[in-house]
Amino acid sequence: MAVPKLKTRQTIRHFILFMTFFLFPIIMFYFSPYLIIRAVSTGILNGSFIVFVSQFILGLFLGRSPCGWFMPCGGAQELCSYVNPRKVKGGKLNWIKWFIWLPWLGFILFMLVQAGGIKKIDFFYGTTYGISIAESWMYILYYGIGGLLVFMAMITGKRANCHYICWMAPFMMLGRKVGEILHLPQIQLRANKGRCVACQKCNDICPMSLDVMKMVQTGQLVDYECIYCGECADVCKQKVLRIGFGSQSGRDSVHS
Repeated sequence: MAVPKLKTRQTIRHFILFMTFFLFPIIMFYFSPYLIIRAVSTGILNGSFIVFVSQFILGLFLGRSPCGWFMPCGGAQELCSYVNPRKVKGGKLNWIKWFIWLPWLGFILFMLVQAGGIKKIDFFYGTTYGISIAESWMYILYYGIGGLLVFMAMITGKRANCHYICWMAPFMMLGRKVGEILHLPQIQLRANKGRCVACQKCNDICPMSLDVMKMVQTGQLVDYECIYCGECADVCKQKVLRIGFGSQSGRDSVHS
């Protein structure tokens, strides 16, 4: 018996997210906002520096879809949503992550200049044979960071970290914007407005609390907070929504 498309896409997505979360002790340092500072202070470009640059490049074509498909923090939040399914509004408070990101990025560039520029590229800097948490005492760090992320998700609700404190999201969001300016083909949310019956199931299921129904009705189908998880498309029985890839006119955008 064939597996329904809804289960296929979301099962695969959740499997990837949960696997990256379980691998977090190994890959944690490649997403570290601190280790990148320690590395550039000596003129070294480490793994997290390369990962963050890669997120900007991916953002040119994929926007924030990595958040919805393979980020460890995303996996942790998806698991926590089974305990606390309450949705986080986001909206005007989404600027908080930019307040964190801008001075952090500025400090990285300052430290790199102070170090006299790039002297070496070491992807595995700070790890032991490529493994982030290789010593038993380092699990204190792992549980401290992981616990903080889980605690916030458990207390505040779905994808709160993505809305407010993620230092990686701005790389992908800027990439999305630059991709639009350069007219690059990008991942898109597409809709057949005529099929919409205003049931609001897309709004109810969206993990980023977007007003998807309004986006459909107004034809403004780009939101920089969208993680392109496909939940809205999969829940819609009228098949109003789909995820595509291509170009989209500048008028079809909505900003959070």
